[in-house]
This record gives sequence, structure tokens and C-alpha cells, in this order.
Amino acid sequence: MFSPLIEDLIRALRCLPGVGPKSAQRMAMYLLEKDRDAAGLLASSLQQAVEKVGRCGQCRTLTEQDICSLCTNTRRDHSLLCVVETPADVLAIEQAGNYHGLYFVLHGHLSPIDGVGPADLGLDRLGERLGAQGEEGIRELIVATNPTVEGEATAQFIAERARAKGVTVTRIAHGVPIGGELEYIDGGTLAHAFNSRTVL
Repeated sequence: MFSPLIEDLIRALRCLPGVGPKSAQRMAMYLLEKDRDAAGLLASSLQQAVEKVGRCGQCRTLTEQDICSLCTNTRRDHSLLCVVETPADVLAIEQAGNYHGLYFVLHGHLSPIDGVGPADLGLDRLGERLGAQGEEGIRELIVATNPTVEGEATAQFIAERARAKGVTVTRIAHGVPIGGELEYIDGGTLAHAFNSRTVL
């Protein structure tokens, strides 16, 4: 129905999460019909990002620098290390504004069924960081993987190796959100909240 170039554009837009055939078609038509300047800017920015953005040599988050600005920030607590699954998790924690340590980004979680093992997550590099002594030493490792089966398995795997190196390991709390009402909380979340209760 569309010309080959338009079909290619629609197909390319469908790679985005949550974008189906109709949404991709609307986006393509909008960019070509209504806002070619924005389309050019989008194409240029995407090309630049694909060519220049890689992983930080220390924390593995996305950056165009060899070492990202968080890792080089001397005002952050370099003895605290928070392990997350994605760069988006780093952004979420930073926006919350109350954590001032460093990060390590796994870019996924352990999943033997999908062929994702420790090497794919950079756990050898994490082990090196945990084994460092002196000023570069990690005092506490905060595991902030997602509360899924794979996330929990990944958390346990990392915790065992960190404890073997003498590093204190903590896990972020999961449970009832602030402002939430118990009658609307799902059973799994409520059970986790009860199992993780603390003394007041």
C-alpha cells in the first residue's frame, strides 16, 4: 500500500516498545506530512547516539564518555554501590534524590532459559570492584534488581559472591507504596510486605 521507503520507516518504528502497526503508521505519517524538521532532528540525534553512546567503563550505564559523570563525581560516596538491571533504573533512583553512592548496571538479569549467564551481566567486573581495597573499596552493596523471579535469583547470586568478599549486602525494600490502601494492594506485594516487616 505504501511505498517501500515508507514501509521501511513504519517497520523501523515498530521496534519501539508498545508501538504496534497502527501507532507506527501514525508516527510515520506525522513525521513525513506535518513535521519534517522534527523528523530530520530525530534521525540526526538517533544516528549520533547510536554512533557515540556506549557503556561506562566502571558502572556500565549508557554514556558517550569513557567513564560517566556519576562515577567521576568526587562528592558521591564511593564506598556504596547499588546494583540495578537497567540504565532507566539509575535514572529513577537519581530522580528520587536520596541516594548518593555509585551504581553497577547489569543490563538484564540471570536467565539460563534465555542463555543469559553471569558473564553477560558483567559480574566478573562487579567481582573485581567488590574485591578492591583502600579508597576504592566497597563497604556496602545495595541490590536493587526487580522483584521478579529472575530478579530475585540474580540478587541472591550477587549477594553470595559479595558476602564471600566480606562486603555488607542489603536489598531494597518492596511492599506497600506510600499513600497506598491495603484493599487495593495485590496479594503478592502484601505478602512480601509482611515478610519484610521491621521493628518500629
